Amino acid sequence: MKRLRLDRLTGQLLLARPRAVSRSASVPRTALRAPALPLSVPRCTAVRSQSTAAAPSIPTENNTETTSSIVEDDFDDHTDPVRFPPLEELPPHATSMPSPPPHRALESAKLAALHARLALPIKLPLQTLARALVDASADPNPAFNNSTLAFVGQSLIHYHVAEYLMCRYPRLPMDILFAAMKGYAGPATLHHVARSWGIEHAAAPGGEVDPGLLQFSMEKPGDAITGFGYRRSELDGMRKYKWRHGINSRVVFDDDFGEVVDPEADKENLRKRSNLQYGDEYTRSLAERAYANCARAVVGALYAHVGREQAKAFIRAHILSRHLDVSQLFAFKKPVRELNMLCAREDFEPPVARLLSETGRLSRTPVFVVGIFSGNDKLGEGAGPSLEHARVKAAINALKSWYLYSPGEHVRVPSDMLSENAKPWEPVYIDMGEIVGR
Repeated sequence: MKRLRLDRLTGQLLLARPRAVSRSASVPRTALRAPALPLSVPRCTAVRSQSTAAAPSIPTENNTETTSSIVEDDFDDHTDPVRFPPLEELPPHATSMPSPPPHRALESAKLAALHARLALPIKLPLQTLARALVDASADPNPAFNNSTLAFVGQSLIHYHVAEYLMCRYPRLPMDILFAAMKGYAGPATLHHVARSWGIEHAAAPGGEVDPGLLQFSMEKPGDAITGFGYRRSELDGMRKYKWRHGINSRVVFDDDFGEVVDPEADKENLRKRSNLQYGDEYTRSLAERAYANCARAVVGALYAHVGREQAKAFIRAHILSRHLDVSQLFAFKKPVRELNMLCAREDFEPPVARLLSETGRLSRTPVFVVGIFSGNDKLGEGAGPSLEHARVKAAINALKSWYLYSPGEHVRVPSDMLSENAKPWEPVYIDMGEIVGR
């Protein structure tokens, strides 16, 4: 008994029509031919070895078979789907380009799968999505790389992340806010976001590469996207003498993460890493920046083609939906002193530490539970192997409970008023600021 090949069987069924038409039917042969492709789509005559779905047959001058003949053929005589032609069959100008031409985006199965996997709207064309996968190090021409789209996406991501954190945690100190913003929208985080989308990168950029692959060069870093912030006039002195810059100057002069804008230092770091050519650290840094720019460029492409609301919904679904434990970002140096200053500023009664319970005082593993009280109100409690350790932990927990106050997860943000038929704005809570002078 002859064994059936299931993979060939499924490929033929995808090509077959719901109702088979015999050769002797009265339907004319021209009506059964596959529709011709538009003139803007180039035709490929080569075949692909594997595919998740069989592609319809494209009639050419040497191929005039009808769909009905495919149905009546034996299962062993299957038709392979279409793939990209090999390098030797490509025209000479295709391999000399730094990135694939835009019209090849319509032929890429990887690109179509990425478009469907991210549930992107139809208004976002495949050509723009393919451009979002071309880093500035692969193609220096800004008309074909993702530098401009990445700049727009970076602005949108930082704006929505900042307003979300400020409205949800209105009492966060600025250094913790900077750290939380970097945790949500930093290069390392966006690198993992783009990786989770299933984006793969090409070994080297070129015109023959599949447009569905991320393309960046490991030989030259390329120009980074223009960021925000000002270059300090005293930057040389800060670099030489390690001057301290406070929170106020970080807000006014530095970038969105509170880091000093120093293009020369960035170029020097890349030059030092390039000495380890194709080393792990150097390759990881280039890949991280390329993937982060790709994630930003996808957001910028959504804003350019679809609009503000779709870009905001995409940021909420893929970036703000990630879990970040903000309580782990705190590092107090003198929590007891800071708690005393907080109570004095808010006109609370001075905090007092009281022993709530203990066990095993004379054993090797004692446990003390200490609570911090302001009058009759308990501000926090902590447990530790000693009274002093438990008192410090109780002060830390009391400070965290103050700084992590939140009106709720679904708090309204200012950008909600930009949508149509928005409800009247209700002012959000604004705190007077953090404790200064630690």
